[in-house]
Amino acid sequence: MKKHPSLMLGAVCLLSAASACAAEPDGQFAVGGGIGAGPRYAGSDRNVVSPVIVLDYTHASGFFASSLRGVGYGYQAGPFTYSTALGYRGERKEKNEKALFGNNGSEELKGMGDVKGNASAIVSIGIKPLPILEFNVSADVPLSQRENGKTIHTGITAQLLDGRNDTLSLSAGAGFADSKYAQTYHGVTAQQALTSNFKAFTPKSGLYEANLMLTWQHKFSNQWSVTALAGANTLLRDASKSPLTKRKTSPAGGFYVSYLY
Repeated sequence: MKKHPSLMLGAVCLLSAASACAAEPDGQFAVGGGIGAGPRYAGSDRNVVSPVIVLDYTHASGFFASSLRGVGYGYQAGPFTYSTALGYRGERKEKNEKALFGNNGSEELKGMGDVKGNASAIVSIGIKPLPILEFNVSADVPLSQRENGKTIHTGITAQLLDGRNDTLSLSAGAGFADSKYAQTYHGVTAQQALTSNFKAFTPKSGLYEANLMLTWQHKFSNQWSVTALAGANTLLRDASKSPLTKRKTSPAGGFYVSYLY
């Protein structure tokens, strides 16, 4: 699982793929593809369109291996859900470099140096007090490149439509960062200020973003489905004041087709 630091599409795709696989009592494999769009980096005023590849296997025991969710284990007990996984947080380049999954970086960051990708431990818990409402909390803890810092995300998802062939849901969330994450992705060190066009900036830990996403899924059959997503991500507090931030609110969205085996 490779996640763009400022793109929430993968997280929403993960929820769609997970629910699809969990719908059957036996293990299932979902395969599909499409496109996703979002800012080049958190705070960029330029967008990037990248392919989305869905490869998601879930065993009846709760084990899963996924291009979106990583490799891990999850289970559900009544209204409660829990999962833990090994994932990957994508890198950020200081130049506009073409990569397998689209352009990876921006010339606007020249002199800032590259932010290396890292392996992450991702832990998530959720509760569904009503069939149409779910609350969740997740933590992303780096296992390598620990200077990249930790994040915690909270979210709520409301099921607006649950029909035979169509589902529509609205998700809202907020992200909290430690001081290392804030400095790595939104800060400018004294050394970086000397080599770039940005002034030194030291953001504080805490709330740094909020997001909103509308997800629609249509099933053509028990196997074939199409999913479309549209939403936005807004940087808050010190992240919005960063010299790197050229646009506080950025659109995000995507479209993909999947097949369940």
